[in-house]
Amino acid sequence: MKRTGSAVWNGSVKEGSGTITTESGALSSLPYSFKKRFGDEKGTNPEELIGAAHASCFSMALSLILGEAGFTPDEIKASSAVTIEQQGGGFTISTIDLSVTATVPGIEDAQFQEIAAKAKEGCPVSKVLNAKINFEATLA
Repeated sequence: MKRTGSAVWNGSVKEGSGTITTESGALSSLPYSFKKRFGDEKGTNPEELIGAAHASCFSMALSLILGEAGFTPDEIKASSAVTIEQQGGGFTISTIDLSVTATVPGIEDAQFQEIAAKAKEGCPVSKVLNAKINFEATLA
């Protein structure tokens, strides 16, 4: 299985702009720019897309592992805050704060914590990220 995304960029880094498109069409020529990424201009940027990908991947992994343990979650709310910092002559994603709050009937917190940690480690997006991933799990 292979999924694709593409980007087109025109112009210089600060004055130029680009578009992001996904194979599924969920994003189609969605604009991005320096001001959207590093400033206050509304729009998307690679870091928020990584955050959304991470949160959605993790929530599905958590649902899978909960199901394997005999639990069906009523709701899983995951978020992933991606921090980008200037280091040396460039930028790096330094940390990711992944958090989840889940409503899971019948589960004890200790078991939930164990399963949530497995989901964080097993999520394919977690595996591909080289940044430190801070993690918090809350059972609602």
